[in-house]
Amino acid sequence: MDISMTTENKVPGEAPSVTLTIRLIMQGKDVGSIIGKKGDTIKRFREESGARINISDGSSPERIVTITGSTENILKAFNMIGKKFEEDMKAAHVNSSVPVPPVTLRLIVPASQCGSLIGKGGSKIKEIREVTGASIQVAGDMLPNSTERAVTVSGTPDAISQCVYHICCVMLESPPKGATIPYKPRPASGTSTSGPVVFAGGQAYTIQGQYAIPNNDLTKLHQLALQQTPYITPGTTLPAALATQFGVQTASQPGNHSSQTHELTIPNELIGCIIGKGGCKINEIRQCSGATIKIAGMQEGSTDRQVTITGTPEAISMAQFLINTRLREEVSGMGGLVL
Repeated sequence: MDISMTTENKVPGEAPSVTLTIRLIMQGKDVGSIIGKKGDTIKRFREESGARINISDGSSPERIVTITGSTENILKAFNMIGKKFEEDMKAAHVNSSVPVPPVTLRLIVPASQCGSLIGKGGSKIKEIREVTGASIQVAGDMLPNSTERAVTVSGTPDAISQCVYHICCVMLESPPKGATIPYKPRPASGTSTSGPVVFAGGQAYTIQGQYAIPNNDLTKLHQLALQQTPYITPGTTLPAALATQFGVQTASQPGNHSSQTHELTIPNELIGCIIGKGGCKINEIRQCSGATIKIAGMQEGSTDRQVTITGTPEAISMAQFLINTRLREEVSGMGGLVL
């Protein structure tokens, strides 16, 4: 659930009177269930809930379901979707001795709001569990190529609806901080039409044939990197490894491949969030940025570790941005926390 919300007449102490836009991640078979034959099921959900329910195209194994409306509309839609999934599971287990599993939905929430959802020492998320009876887990890692996280909610349809209500209340009290890069499932293999990417005037463009198509997601990522460090200048190309993760290729530009070196100092107690379990985080940063990153060993009497970043100016800039993002998450109490 991406709680990207437009507030309208919020009334403290009452049910939020707002227009909400909520996003869920669903697999194809689950999407088929809520669409129904000839779209009859989703049409009924829309009419009875009063919510706008849209589903992303079918080029990806994962689909994004977007639900928009008032708080009451949203909760009705969630309850109807939950009951449909519950019916499907009961039908699948009708001749089975295996217990029917609880309904499970994957919501998308901006990473900057996850700290408020978890609460100090996990207090808020524990409270939501106890009040609603639903299970709720906040993923420790961001969804690919985004600044959002998956929040998994399980339970009965009524428990899930109550849980979503409490999540919405928390998110309204703590709006997202900074720009949010939304999660978009990547197309299935062989369906991508992306081409080379170039930057001009601060805007990213994907080259398709003779046309330059604006790419807003890459533009936003480029702008975030510019805000963090001074190394990227207009007109440079996206680092190759990062572009690969977006399913695109970078256009080569002569004379823009000079290697530079930059050093950072990071406190010992925070270096773990940069390295990650088994080095997974530092490897991810290397792959995304295209930079070479070396972390010096611990020095006796020192409370800091030296980090050396080597690569093109844009690769260094992207590596610094990704490292700073990890550090901010760790300091704010969000980094690597799964509840």
